[in-house]
Amino acid sequence: MGDMAMGDPSATPADKVPGAEVVRGAFALLDTRPSGMDDVKGTAWLAQGAQGTTVTVSLTGLKPGDSYMAHLHAQHCSAGNGGKHFQFEKGGATAPPNEVHLMFTADKSGMGMTTVNNTRKTGEGAVAIVVHPAEAQDNRIACADFGF
Repeated sequence: MGDMAMGDPSATPADKVPGAEVVRGAFALLDTRPSGMDDVKGTAWLAQGAQGTTVTVSLTGLKPGDSYMAHLHAQHCSAGNGGKHFQFEKGGATAPPNEVHLMFTADKSGMGMTTVNNTRKTGEGAVAIVVHPAEAQDNRIACADFGF
């Protein structure tokens, strides 16, 4: 999977990457979430190893069939709902491979899960991940801080 990938639900999840250092975070709802998103729950994992960075998100309570996007962020959830996107090169491109984006669609039960890889390591610069509807990126649904 190349750096431009935005998710592969069949990829090895971040918490299963052999030899990687893994951090996890539980998603907390944000006040900016759209109506009907009060039951969203989930977990995110960020692994760093020999192959770079792997990120996995798994959420329930989403609208079945809807598309969602998640991005790594450079600030904790308490700081402006995650603040700006994490970038490997600050001020650079706002798309992969300079940013880590995950795109996924909720199944008929409202569950969404995907994994993405990037050949570069984030270090401790990516401290949170935010998920939002793909068509409404200002409506941040939930945020998870990583426990570095």
